[in-house]
Amino acid sequence: MAASVDSVDTGRPPASRSGPVPWVAMYHSVGDCSDDPYRITVTPERLERQLAWLRRHGLRGVSVAELLAARAEGRGRGLVGLTFDDGYTDFLTEALPLLRRFHCGATLFVLPGRLGGDNAWDPLGPRKPLLTADGIRRVAGEGVEIGSHGLTHVDLTRADDTTLTEEVAVSRARLEELTGAPVTGFCYPYGTVDARAVEAVRGAGYTYACAIDPGPLTGPHALPRAHVGQNDTEWRLYLKLRLHRLRRRPVEGV
Repeated sequence: MAASVDSVDTGRPPASRSGPVPWVAMYHSVGDCSDDPYRITVTPERLERQLAWLRRHGLRGVSVAELLAARAEGRGRGLVGLTFDDGYTDFLTEALPLLRRFHCGATLFVLPGRLGGDNAWDPLGPRKPLLTADGIRRVAGEGVEIGSHGLTHVDLTRADDTTLTEEVAVSRARLEELTGAPVTGFCYPYGTVDARAVEAVRGAGYTYACAIDPGPLTGPHALPRAHVGQNDTEWRLYLKLRLHRLRRRPVEGV
């Protein structure tokens, strides 16, 4: 039986409500993918076709916050989560215009400790510029949900207590100061997560957190996501959506 991360070492019973896992797509960069060793980039043309496929099938991409709120009210049918990790500048120039064209929302997970920097944590591949503080404010002003990806993109399962607090709690405080709005979502760098990291995220006041495959953990602070890349044609997207619904466990409290 899956362990509910939202009751680990707290003495509280796990959430009683349980439902099918929401489908949340994980993107990163949108641009030239000719040199892409980590498969984190989709071209604008591919993203356009993927969004068109969603809309043709009666689906609409929204932020994770909107998705979870809709599900809590029993109106989540037809909604899927769209997330973009790291906060690359191409989200503003390439992804956002396409999201607007297809009337979709999204969550952008950013790194307030690397504003205006690049993806220095990736030893291979091209340097990709990250949004500045002004860029993040512009994205937020367009109605995109801003979430934290930590301060500097470190593996939280290997972080000491001080680093863990800085990456989780300090990053939230900085983003709220930067945007002037509450930050309720977190995304685990590299997708790596354990019960200690989840407790730190929950304790910092986040409403939810996204992983990739959280293993035995479940709950709103360990949401699985499906990687979407350049090779994901319409047929592959269909298979990913079907397999996600068939193979993922129900999620407690979501």
